[in-house]
Amino acid sequence: MSQPTTRPRRTGHPGYTETLPRRPESAALARRLAQIALTTWGLAHLTDDAALLISELAANAVRHAQRNSIHVSVERIAPGTVRVSVADFSHALPEPRAATTNDEDGRGLPLIAALATNWGADERRWGKVVWAELEEHR
Repeated sequence: MSQPTTRPRRTGHPGYTETLPRRPESAALARRLAQIALTTWGLAHLTDDAALLISELAANAVRHAQRNSIHVSVERIAPGTVRVSVADFSHALPEPRAATTNDEDGRGLPLIAALATNWGADERRWGKVVWAELEEHR
């Protein structure tokens, strides 16, 4: 079985988006999409943080979504602001919770909240979009 490749498609004002299989390895493809977008926009200094954010969002969607695919996006919503998001077909909204010292679960959302300028989840008729934003510090 061949590994899917990331072929970014421009969307919106400007953005990159990709529909990926709901598999753990899709987090790496989502990171690659973020790297491509931020490098293209001259925001490579935000790449590590954006890649971590989209990876966590993708991992959560892979774990909790209900269909066989997730949709990842990287958008430049303002000159120095980037939004990464992952859409899935589950209506269950993310619920931050405290992780125990031996528990790997529950650490993603607190990490997202600490790293992102802003984050949230938007309900849709078909599921939800969970997003996080980074702002360039000048």
